[in-house]
Amino acid sequence: MESNQPYRILLYYKYVTIADYEAFAAEHLAYCKELGVLGRILIAEEGINGTLSGTVEQTDAYIAYMRSHPLFSDMVFKVDETDQHAFKKLFVRPKKELVTLRYPTPLDPNVTSGKRLSPEEFYEQLQRDDVVIIDGRNDYEYDLGHFRGAIRPTVESFREFPEWIRNNLKDAKDKTILTYCTGGIRCEKLTGVLMNEGFNDVAQLDGGIATYGKDPVVQGRLFDGKMYVFDERISVRINQTEENITVGKCHHCDSPTDHYINCADDLCHHQHLVCENCLETHEGYCSDDCKTNDSLRQQAL
Repeated sequence: MESNQPYRILLYYKYVTIADYEAFAAEHLAYCKELGVLGRILIAEEGINGTLSGTVEQTDAYIAYMRSHPLFSDMVFKVDETDQHAFKKLFVRPKKELVTLRYPTPLDPNVTSGKRLSPEEFYEQLQRDDVVIIDGRNDYEYDLGHFRGAIRPTVESFREFPEWIRNNLKDAKDKTILTYCTGGIRCEKLTGVLMNEGFNDVAQLDGGIATYGKDPVVQGRLFDGKMYVFDERISVRINQTEENITVGKCHHCDSPTDHYINCADDLCHHQHLVCENCLETHEGYCSDDCKTNDSLRQQAL
């Protein structure tokens, strides 16, 4: 792979059985430390989910290493070029689930999941009047950017989705359901939940928003705002056309913005969208109470 930037960010996952996943996680951590990459990699009995950053040479080596393993020989990597590391630390952790769902019925995406739509197919489906589009991410991710016409989930964590579906989609079981998420891993499970809950026509955006934004034909059309990412960048542009707009609204004044920050109060750290004016006026706090409380604590030191 040729690159104009000195660093790369890799986003990848695969649902595949890893028998002794805790031992594999320990071995993988040692390899990543030796290689020098940074990022967050989760390993479970059901597979691997990772995003990491490193130099071109390091990421090439990592891709080659993973594809040399019989379980990951067909691993798909989404690659972004960047001018620096996108992470400050390295975490490689064993987990019970790659995405925490805690659904009572075991779901294997290799057995039960929705139809996979290419970016072009998904774009065509988005323009239909008779489809239901579900954002398979959390509410704050939706607020920064989403597909036009998509339903905003009132969930703060992925495990809330089954109940949300039961409470909000009762009358949509005979309709075509389109789902999407950042890289595709959450939709693998979300479509399985939908099918298990009685929905028959369920599809997902193959490769997620990250792949959609790089498609040379679609060029991110009908995605408004930016995509939230779980690294130092925070947000990434998806719509590469003149139709690109800002949909995020300032937490304080509702002005258009796509700038996320954490509240300056160390006991709050509420992540919120803020415009430049309000960032200066409110000094990085999400509320006057946080500003007052933080000031009182500082005075007491």
